[in-house]
Amino acid sequence: MSTKKILLICFGIILVSVAIVFLIFSTEPTAKSEGSVKESAMLVSLSTAKRKDFTPNIQATGTVRPVDDVMISPLVSGPVVSRSANFIPGSFVEKGELLLQINPADYRNQLELQKGNLKQQKTNLNIEMGRQQVAEQDLALIGMDSLSKNQRNLVLRQPQLNAVKANIQSAQANVNQAELNLSRTRIRAPFDAHILSQNVTVGSQVAPGDDLGRLIGTDYYWVEVTIPVSKLRWLSFPNADEKGSKVILRNQSAWPEKAMRIGYLEKQIGALDTQTRLARILVKVSDPLKRSKSIDGPELIVGSFVEVNIEGKSVSDVVRLNRDYVRQNNTAWVMKEGKLEIRQLELELVDAKYAYVKKGLDEGDKIVITNLSTVAEGVALREDKSESEEKSSSNKEE
Repeated sequence: MSTKKILLICFGIILVSVAIVFLIFSTEPTAKSEGSVKESAMLVSLSTAKRKDFTPNIQATGTVRPVDDVMISPLVSGPVVSRSANFIPGSFVEKGELLLQINPADYRNQLELQKGNLKQQKTNLNIEMGRQQVAEQDLALIGMDSLSKNQRNLVLRQPQLNAVKANIQSAQANVNQAELNLSRTRIRAPFDAHILSQNVTVGSQVAPGDDLGRLIGTDYYWVEVTIPVSKLRWLSFPNADEKGSKVILRNQSAWPEKAMRIGYLEKQIGALDTQTRLARILVKVSDPLKRSKSIDGPELIVGSFVEVNIEGKSVSDVVRLNRDYVRQNNTAWVMKEGKLEIRQLELELVDAKYAYVKKGLDEGDKIVITNLSTVAEGVALREDKSESEEKSSSNKEE
């Protein structure tokens, strides 16, 4: 192909390309300006505020400990000659049940010696009384009316009689002490008890002060609870007519899901916890080890931690609001006439789940329970009818 023909073809291709580009730009659509973009109100769920009286649930944690807790220790020394089969860790014993017997032989002998001494002193008293009669007869025969009172007492052997009577009192006290020592060779349970430890067996030589074992009472346990001092005024302690506030105990790590025990507030300990500066209170739980078949719920274990839910005093004329809906700096979001209002709240009490609002919310207020990305006074809102139930901020009591 000749050079002239090639140049003509290239020139033709360039002309066609220019024509196509011109056609594209000449037919391009022109952007038109619309009106200003409409603002869209934020979609929110609402809850209706209701004022009424509520019973708060004050939640805390506590430690289980026994009411009666003793270390068994002998008051006399000697070898142990017998031990009860029930005196082993984990067993239960009744009040007055014999736990240990220390060899009583020496103490029986001592008792007999003291009884013999008492008889001797009583015999001395009879002899002295005879001598007194003789002295009175001699004094009557002599007729010495000029004697002083002290002289007369000496003649009638009054000092000797007083000495014999004193010896009888001492001998009787020795007999009583010997009987007491003999009774102390029998070590008995001081109350209905659960055996936690046993440190002695038959043949052991024991002495006063030795730790023979630990017993705790089975009638009641304490649960020692710490709570903020500000919440003490919402608790009811027992008086002559009524029990203290009802308390529900749970242990989610050890008990079945719905298992619980019931107790009642008993005492406020008059000192703060030295580390946490919280108030300490005692909850009393009867029959903690379920010795009676009428008790429901699991057994309590000394030293374990439990969750404590205390039924507080009634809070009057407040709005109960889920704690999640109390916003930063104790505020709440309210929708009024389609706009957001930020209300400052005055809280009467805050428990584990709810805040009890004294001021800041009125009956019928629509509380915003949706978390907002933009929070500003007057922001447009609209209710999400599909998700928002017409529910009250006073949710049902649990």
